[in-house]
Amino acid sequence: MAQVTLNVQGMSCNHCVNAVEKAVRGAGGQAKVDLPNGKVEVEFDEGKVQLGAIKEAIEDQGYDVV
Repeated sequence: MAQVTLNVQGMSCNHCVNAVEKAVRGAGGQAKVDLPNGKVEVEFDEGKVQLGAIKEAIEDQGYDVV
């Protein structure tokens, strides 16, 4: 399993946390959001999903992965 910390802009509330975590799960990973710091710790199986797909899933929810 790979672990990556992403910087995500635009998150401001618990709804944002839920949206990001759900998007990452939908892409095949697991996420833990650090809302105050704008960070998302992502864990995923590199053999099953690419990091780009996870970033795209987050961006599709309206957030910016920088």
